[in-house]
Amino acid sequence: MASARLFTCGRLQGMSLHLPADPPTYPPPRYTGEGGEASATLRRAGQAPDHEAWGIRYSYLADQRSTGGDFGLYRVDLGPAAGGPGPHFHRTMSESFFVLSGRIRLHDGREWADGGPGDYLYVPPGGVHGFRNESAEPASMLMLFTPGAPREYYFEGLSRLGEMTDEQRREFFDGNDNFFV
Repeated sequence: MASARLFTCGRLQGMSLHLPADPPTYPPPRYTGEGGEASATLRRAGQAPDHEAWGIRYSYLADQRSTGGDFGLYRVDLGPAAGGPGPHFHRTMSESFFVLSGRIRLHDGREWADGGPGDYLYVPPGGVHGFRNESAEPASMLMLFTPGAPREYYFEGLSRLGEMTDEQRREFFDGNDNFFV
């Protein structure tokens, strides 16, 4: 077991599990101002969902536009037996799932498993995955996409699948980086 060591970094002292010879690296600075700025965004818990279809409510906590493409973070509230997508993968982004409440079936590329509050699934680009609510109870989760992509367009387009031809559906899924296996 690695022991924590006290180290000095400029005038700050702290504990780290990283050895001084192997410090973690940060990306280059993206903000180069001197004093910081008031640019944070707060979304209150009571705000209505941004989109609702088929017993699923989507709250766009941080989308591609609001994060400059860094990430997209969405709260997804699934009604009882709301289902969800079967196994698929994305070419351009990773996806993470964090279960907030209820039971959500998560596919990790090998098998389906029950996910409960606090369970987390990370899927790198190209990783096969899926999720669904099969239970008689509602469930909620956070979905994180990195880098950010216009997933709200995808979520809102799902309710129009029945109006599309097979070719239009294929174009819709391909154009939204969803490849079913």
